[in-house]
Amino acid sequence: QVRLVESGGGSVQPGGSLRLSCDLSGYPYDSMCMGWFRQAPGMEREGVAIVDRDGQKRYADSVKGRFSISQENNKNTLILQMDNLTPDAPAMYYCIIDRRRIATYCLLGTPDIWGPGTLVNVSS
Repeated sequence: QVRLVESGGGSVQPGGSLRLSCDLSGYPYDSMCMGWFRQAPGMEREGVAIVDRDGQKRYADSVKGRFSISQENNKNTLILQMDNLTPDAPAMYYCIIDRRRIATYCLLGTPDIWGPGTLVNVSS
């Protein structure tokens, strides 16, 4: 049974940092990529950062230079380090797995496995 569990969300002031973590288990080991998507109220879900099975990383333009994605624990933990956060509407951040796409196609596609999400709020 596939299980994705996010943690690390919360409230932070602009310019601050948060570290999101996702514990993954039971997922297909031939999955093409894993990563983070987010959704703010009234907005479409969007890819934030992904890493594919070849180690390629892709980031949304809005977070380049500020966010970093990494894997730990033999790829069973996915980390999103978010620095210099900018004020924005609260958004749910979701850990995802895409079994079919790699690289930019994963960032821009619709993943087929989602965690329940963790809420991130950046405001003063």
